[in-house]
Amino acid sequence: MEKWFVQTKKADFDDWSRKLGIDVVTARILRNRDIMTAEEAKVFLGGSVNDTHSPFLMKDMEKAAKELIKAVADGKKIRVIGDYDVDGVTSSYILTKGIGLIGGDVSTAIPHRVHDGYGLSDSLVEEAAADGVGLIVTCDNGISAAPQVDKANSLGMDVIVTDHHEVPFETDADGKHLQTLPEALAVVNPKRDDCTYPFKGICGAMVAYKLMQAVLELLKQNAGPGGSAEVMSSKAGAEKLEFSMDELLEFAALGTVCDVMELKDENRVIVREGIKKIKKSANYGMQALMEVNSLDPEAVSAYHMGFVIGPCVNASGRLDSALRAFELFNAPSKREALIIANELKALNDSRKNLTNEGIKAAEKYISEHSLSEKAVWLIFLPDVHESIAGIIAGKIKEKYYHPTFILTKTEDEGTIKGSGRSIEAYHMQAHLMDAASLLDKFGGHAMAAGLSFKEDKLGELDMFLNENAGLKEEDFSAKVMIDVPMPVGYASMKLAKELEKLEPFGTGNPVPLFADKELEITGMKRFGSEGKYARYTVRTSAGGSAEFTSFADPETFLSFVEEKFGKEKADDLRNLGRAEGVKVNIAYNLDINRYKGTEKLQFMMKHYC
Repeated sequence: MEKWFVQTKKADFDDWSRKLGIDVVTARILRNRDIMTAEEAKVFLGGSVNDTHSPFLMKDMEKAAKELIKAVADGKKIRVIGDYDVDGVTSSYILTKGIGLIGGDVSTAIPHRVHDGYGLSDSLVEEAAADGVGLIVTCDNGISAAPQVDKANSLGMDVIVTDHHEVPFETDADGKHLQTLPEALAVVNPKRDDCTYPFKGICGAMVAYKLMQAVLELLKQNAGPGGSAEVMSSKAGAEKLEFSMDELLEFAALGTVCDVMELKDENRVIVREGIKKIKKSANYGMQALMEVNSLDPEAVSAYHMGFVIGPCVNASGRLDSALRAFELFNAPSKREALIIANELKALNDSRKNLTNEGIKAAEKYISEHSLSEKAVWLIFLPDVHESIAGIIAGKIKEKYYHPTFILTKTEDEGTIKGSGRSIEAYHMQAHLMDAASLLDKFGGHAMAAGLSFKEDKLGELDMFLNENAGLKEEDFSAKVMIDVPMPVGYASMKLAKELEKLEPFGTGNPVPLFADKELEITGMKRFGSEGKYARYTVRTSAGGSAEFTSFADPETFLSFVEEKFGKEKADDLRNLGRAEGVKVNIAYNLDINRYKGTEKLQFMMKHYC
């Protein structure tokens, strides 16, 4: 079951409409995105990279940039150490490319998901020392690696940490949380309590991009008049880096979308401008990923970044080594890039198949173990690859709306590892903290978490999490947030085109959702292979008509009709394609269907009741 809510945030929408030249519907949507004033709305609709925050507002940013420039000038070997997901790969690319452009002797290490685990490990530190590295720069990791940073220091290496994850803390006698930072030259993370950066919700790639912005600004300051070797070197490095900042912006945007950051504040600007750059990307790897996925560069959107390009990059880190994706973006030719891109697409196709098999196995487990009677679902699938556990957990959570953990066996005998995805009413990390005595490792946040524990603790953990879930029946109903109750007759091509100005859409800036009530379903026509989609003709209460397109399973809708209106009505729609007296409320998106130069207004059915 779903619960529908209409957002009712207040503002002078008529005033916004006059000042901004927009429909009052668009004004209401902007307010629903936490825009407070017409001036903020203006920036939301048309802000540029110049409207983003100065990197020097971030704690330790200036120190990190200066130490990095000094290491390059001193000829130190620099090792960038990233992570195996899209954010880790893109932040690694940004730093490696940027440091190389200013003359740095730089190399890159990305941990293997299974062999190394997440982030800066002892083995990666030891390898860097053996290679004569003088400075390690982490990206998208490092904030929780205090022992490894200490190890690097003891081996004569300096460390700069750049990260965006939650900072570890200790609890004092008064119960106050005190953050603990690694002993690095600089720790750049907007989540630090002592960091006053105006927007905390940026990804690792954005932190890396900000560091390169800071380096560029400092180099430009040092590259003034004069002919010394140092000045000329700064000038040359600044020119090369400045020329490449647009390319680095592409990767900051890709990391932002794929790490599911909220598309608010400067994230929205970076993604919007990054998409423009990706459409004309000079990076062979980016070009190749679009080509092998049959994407028209001019049509690329945040959706394609998050659900087409990103998964190919992620697949290498899930089923192989993420270094392959890093190599893709560093490919010296289009031919070589296409070879790697095809490998990554094949890996992603394999990942999709494994995920689908895992979902089927999870649903079988749900049925066989009567999980519908429980609040928190622990699903033990020993043969599922640990790298796709989180994806499966997310799919099951979306369908059944229960906190869900997918658990798998690891290479360590007797150890279970898993990933969880949660619902709004269940803070997953907090509940794992309560169960810490049963776990070997765990981490995450309110909506997602990872954990590992001994196999013989499974039953006890299941019992503990369920007995202490504190969930009520109504918590298992997903919320549907309606932006504006809007009769379909109000919709127009002009409004649909105006709504496109709100793009890019994603987390924190969803596609606007409208709703109309008492729409009579007068016709149903299936389309797509095996009729797995449908279009529904409706008659409005005002006597007009419209057609709704749905990419959901028509049988699910027919089951709803049968339950609410009877089997005869459902059979009429199923067999005759028409019915009488079937009136439903529909939540929908307004879209434009563009095909061969023609444009058609399109209503996309998303929810019904």
